[in-house]
Amino acid sequence: MNRKALVIGAGVGGLASAALLAREGFGVTVLEKNDSIGGRARLWKQAGFQFDMGPSWYLMPEVFERFFELFGRKREQYYRLEQLSPYYRVFFAPQQWVDVTSNRRQVLELFESFEPGGARKLEKYLDRAQYKYDVAMKEFLYKNYASVFDFLSARMLIEGTRLNVFGRLDRSVRRSFRDRRARQLLEYAMVFLGTNPQDAPALYSIMSHVDLNLGVHYPMGGLTAAAAGIGRLAQEQGAEIRLSTEVRRIKVDEARSRVTGVVTSEGELEADVVLINADYAYAETALLDARHCSLPPSYWKRRVFAPSMFILYLGLNKCLKNTVHHNLYFMENWNEHFDTIFKVPSWPQKPCFYLSCISKTDVQMAPEGHENLFVLIPVAPGLDDGEKFRERYAEQILEHIETVIGEELRSSIVVKRIFSHRDFSSDYNAYLGTALGLAHTLGQTAIFRPAFRSKKLENLYYAGQYTHPGVGVPMVLIAAQVAAELIKGGAV
Repeated sequence: MNRKALVIGAGVGGLASAALLAREGFGVTVLEKNDSIGGRARLWKQAGFQFDMGPSWYLMPEVFERFFELFGRKREQYYRLEQLSPYYRVFFAPQQWVDVTSNRRQVLELFESFEPGGARKLEKYLDRAQYKYDVAMKEFLYKNYASVFDFLSARMLIEGTRLNVFGRLDRSVRRSFRDRRARQLLEYAMVFLGTNPQDAPALYSIMSHVDLNLGVHYPMGGLTAAAAGIGRLAQEQGAEIRLSTEVRRIKVDEARSRVTGVVTSEGELEADVVLINADYAYAETALLDARHCSLPPSYWKRRVFAPSMFILYLGLNKCLKNTVHHNLYFMENWNEHFDTIFKVPSWPQKPCFYLSCISKTDVQMAPEGHENLFVLIPVAPGLDDGEKFRERYAEQILEHIETVIGEELRSSIVVKRIFSHRDFSSDYNAYLGTALGLAHTLGQTAIFRPAFRSKKLENLYYAGQYTHPGVGVPMVLIAAQVAAELIKGGAV
């Protein structure tokens, strides 16, 4: 058919879209501004350490398996997967932790230790979460909502009540659990979806099923290995990937209201269809003239953006004793931290944090006898992160972590890199330096997220974390499939 498709951005969503479009016979070229594929899921190597720079939790494995099956392939042909044990460790106070494991009995006993009847409450809660998950997977996630009438269908109105789509997660959890530790374990995933648990729709209790029932896995080589596997699949389908090629403008045929190609740092390219997997807000405000934008600048100013992240990549010349692969710290009143993100934007002083020791599972990620550490603090987007401040804040955070985990870090650091707002902006063109795009509030779910298809240019499409179903590697894989189906069925 010789139809040419350009995909802007070689993140997971862009690579997956490229594979799907190439399978349909499009001549696909992926354009990536950085010098490696994966988008946020890329690798940084230094002094024998290999750092997963972005996503680090591999959840919803069936989404990945289903994607590869579309091509008659098995995921294990592209990367090897391990189930973690324990799934993760949670510190609720300095040097006080619990482990969440794959053993259901142990998890029930843990919740029973939090409050009388906790085990029975958890079983009921997870049963409801599984029901919501199954319905969402079958009915809602793999779907484009072209209008509000698609979303508010009879099926959604019936199931929406059962799924408590229009309620709040925090209220739902509080009705069942009194103990703050139980509540935090059932709500913490909302942060990784870019949302304050108090504002997250109750539908997202499905994440507790994803977490505690489906389990936490790890692709050997890191999430970058999963991205590389999807990239290899795209190339096998015939897609071309061009690195260090930044798209600077989208070309438009004014008379026909169609995209004709793009202007890049390496020259111009023609296309019959363009799919943007880059930052949606950036594309709308920087790559298109205002008259061609689906959403006005005022739209972005009114949105609730997900957090940015203050990240430390650390190489230690020793192995830690008190940590596992995934580690979380939840301060007693974590709303104090959330308020600095969503209500009064500021730098949290003794915040909750996520700490990954990837070398606990994957020894190739650090030299022998060393530890690979990834530290993440969720912070408000749009904060000033000058160099001197970053260094001072990193020192403050490291002292805080040492107190929580009960081990000294600073004198053992042999590799250190800070990554925050300005890096998200420069490396990924992220609006306000956000790490995750739009938050998952009720008003920014499904039909209320930016559309897959341009409202002004008939052969311009979008995928990635801004569209439905939203934030997270499994979600952008689903979005890629929805976008590819729309392009396949559309007039291009």
